[in-house]
Amino acid sequence: MTELHYLDATTALRLFRARELSPVELLEAVAARTQAVNGGINALTETLFEEALPAARQAAASYARGRDLTPLLGLPVAAKEKHGLKGRTLSQGLVARKGDRAKADHPVIDRIRRAGGIIHARTTTPEYSCATVTHSPLWGVTRNPWNPQYSPGGSSGGSGAALAAGLAPLATASDIAGSTRLPASFTGTVGYKAPYGRIPGLPPLSADHYRGDGPMARTVADTALLANVMAGRHAADHTSLGGGLALALPPTGADSVAGLRIALCVRLGNYPVAADVEANTRAVASALAAAGAVVEEIELPWTVEHISRTIFTHFGYLLGPAMEDDTADAPELLAAYTRRFMADAQKAAGENRFIDGVRAETRIQAELAAAMAGFDALICPASAVAALDADGMYLDGIDAGGVRLGHYWQAHMTAPFNIANRCPVLAVPSGMAECGIPTGVQIVGHPFDDATVFAVGAAVETVRPWADRRPDLVASAGPPRGRVAIVG
Repeated sequence: MTELHYLDATTALRLFRARELSPVELLEAVAARTQAVNGGINALTETLFEEALPAARQAAASYARGRDLTPLLGLPVAAKEKHGLKGRTLSQGLVARKGDRAKADHPVIDRIRRAGGIIHARTTTPEYSCATVTHSPLWGVTRNPWNPQYSPGGSSGGSGAALAAGLAPLATASDIAGSTRLPASFTGTVGYKAPYGRIPGLPPLSADHYRGDGPMARTVADTALLANVMAGRHAADHTSLGGGLALALPPTGADSVAGLRIALCVRLGNYPVAADVEANTRAVASALAAAGAVVEEIELPWTVEHISRTIFTHFGYLLGPAMEDDTADAPELLAAYTRRFMADAQKAAGENRFIDGVRAETRIQAELAAAMAGFDALICPASAVAALDADGMYLDGIDAGGVRLGHYWQAHMTAPFNIANRCPVLAVPSGMAECGIPTGVQIVGHPFDDATVFAVGAAVETVRPWADRRPDLVASAGPPRGRVAIVG
């Protein structure tokens, strides 16, 4: 029997509507779980259970009346700290900004609340969401529930850890170079990088075509549920697309791939993929082929070095200068990885003109389009390495598959699809690494073909079952971060 704190959102909604479970009961279970285990993983910056309880009671009353039943009514949702809540602190993990407060709800928070979702906790990030590990001087180290020696990834690492530990059924995330897909991969959860414009963001960086906000969950169906709520035009983001989303998963996920043509690309060129990551990726491909998909292995002409140079040129003209502006008053308080990121971005902008970056981006986009011609989707690993140390800085690079990479970001395989950011990408679990944490694959679709990546994701979930696997967490000896009340 599924423990209540691990109940998936889709099932919880069905039980709410049948009056077999109250939103208050689910919130109580999540609060108790948070009290028991968050001290050992440090996934949350603060908890909001006292505020959430009246909302849960109101949702229960709505179900009792059978009226005003909105899409997320009564579901607890953990919010990444960068997704501001009006009147609450908004630090982006920066010590110098720990007293700043959000003037309004972030667009995705606004959407969640209007749909009846209850923000009950906020999740940790690295500073300015600029690292693929999640630790900061402000919040300390966030650890992977599967093995606390390792990181849950970043920058949405707190969201991934919270989901894997049973602290929330749904969570918000963001992604500018893999910040949703990497935590999903390292924690055995599901993360969706929507096509640029599909889900509204916050100006001015909403104009950055690499970035995007989105959902994380423990199942493909729950990720689709939250994506449907988040998507659509929003007045705060002029780049957001109209029409919204209406993702609906087939009753039997495996059947949805019969006849589909799926490209398998294990290395995306020359990424040094670890043996266990490769084995799990190939196992997913074999399972899809057994389900009736036509799977063909392909190659791409990319190199780690070229992808890295391209993304850091982009960061050198947008994210890097934005970070410099926001941290100019107290640069000495920054973590070493943040200073390294800004220096690398500045160096790339000094070596490459903006037009050089655009030319490189459009060439990469064209190469991906050519490789995917004749296929419905592409699958590849999310990360070439199976794990990152929880407190790692990686200022001197990283060893990956016997190769020394100058920058640890080069060990991840997500950034090409921020360069090609009109392509939807769904990250789903692929298996376990030898070090005892999950690995994941990316399912890449053609521009704006969200439905196909979710159909393939549902099939992977069916043929490589994962949702019932849980980390072996024990109650934490230390107190959880923030106030956690056991509601009643």
